[in-house]
Amino acid sequence: MSILIKNGRIVTATDDYFADIFIEGETVSAIGKNLNFSADEIIEAKGKLVIPGGIDPHVHLEMPFMGAFSSDNYETGTLAAMHGGTTTVIDFVIQSQGKSLYDALHEWQGRATGNVYSDYAFHMAVTDFNSETQLEIKDLIEKEGISSFKTFMAYKGALMIDDRQMVGLMNEVKKYGGIVTVHATNGDIIDYLVAKNIATGNVSPKYHYLSQPEITESEATGRFIDMAYQTGSNSYIVHMTCEEGLNKVRDAQKRNQKVFVETCIQYLVLDASVYDKGFESAKWVMSPPIREIKDQKALWSAINQGVIQTVATDHCPFMWKDKLKGENDFTKIPNGAPGIEHRMELLYSEGVNKGKISLNKMVDISSTSSAKIFGMFPQKGTIAVGSDADIIIFDTEKKHVLSASTHHHHCDYSAYEGHEVIGKAETVILRGKVAIDSGNVNINKGYGKFVKRSKLTNII
Repeated sequence: MSILIKNGRIVTATDDYFADIFIEGETVSAIGKNLNFSADEIIEAKGKLVIPGGIDPHVHLEMPFMGAFSSDNYETGTLAAMHGGTTTVIDFVIQSQGKSLYDALHEWQGRATGNVYSDYAFHMAVTDFNSETQLEIKDLIEKEGISSFKTFMAYKGALMIDDRQMVGLMNEVKKYGGIVTVHATNGDIIDYLVAKNIATGNVSPKYHYLSQPEITESEATGRFIDMAYQTGSNSYIVHMTCEEGLNKVRDAQKRNQKVFVETCIQYLVLDASVYDKGFESAKWVMSPPIREIKDQKALWSAINQGVIQTVATDHCPFMWKDKLKGENDFTKIPNGAPGIEHRMELLYSEGVNKGKISLNKMVDISSTSSAKIFGMFPQKGTIAVGSDADIIIFDTEKKHVLSASTHHHHCDYSAYEGHEVIGKAETVILRGKVAIDSGNVNINKGYGKFVKRSKLTNII
């Protein structure tokens, strides 16, 4: 199968020009002006953006959490991603304490294999680092192509590891060219504040937010950065939300330490006023919580300053019936919200269209940097000869309203209900095949492939 894309405005993280693209099989074969190739399909892209398929480096599909499963499985979640222009997702395999990393990998492979629309990769979440776990790291990186390892500094008794385990993991992962990522919030302080609020009858969703003040994130961020500095480990902070946390990263840069940082689209678009809606605020109960407008402004600035490299979603939806379990106790509300479909269009509408970021920066934070940091570049994350033909033809003039009535998430509410955006992925090509065309799905479940990632020997 071959495709010729004509007359598009091609934008990558570094370039912006008008040209044609010829695709043969799964990869880009030629780029140039007025290409005269015979193709099975010709797509006219005049007046449209032609950009790399998005990479969402932080999603949770069919994840067991707080007595429920996130409501999007690999089929529904990756299809929703594709509708929004995200062609590759990185999900989290989560080790159960007392079990091996490979036990968890086999469990998640069983959920994903044959069910995926987009391409996908895995992070390995390490919740029990010990002498046996340590022996699995080398094979996971070198044989399985899983080079990133997630840690939690919160959720004691379920996910959290202590500082000694963190340092041990960092040293082991460093040996084989991997990277350690972190949920950086101080679990002990949060647990204390949660218990204090519950004891005094503060049980509404707003107290989820008030139990995780900014200091809990900035303290853990600084501690993780110091451990990474001491070990020399590649390090990446997931879902950064606040100005004080960003300042810890800036302090590290003063001593020439490189720390990679991710934020999520909800922290760029929403603010803490979502917690003033009574129990409806349960829709936005997530950890870390959505913060203040001053933090939102700081995050946009940090993107332009290069302090933040990637924008993800932390997509982890739950049905409303599951959120209702916490109607009388916010600690029983499953944490997470839907968003995998809306990241690219919100970045364009709220970022590019409002003059907060450039088109090149949008491509960088939505695709290219994730590909580079997590060992997929240049196979993914750019439009270049030899790269996978993961391409979005993006209509910058298309206005539409985000709503649970029209989104493709398997979730009965939207985190952005009624939000009008401008810009939409019109045609989405995955590995040389038109997967989504004006909302129509042209691929079958199972077309998505697992991406084995390389060692991280030359991270940006």
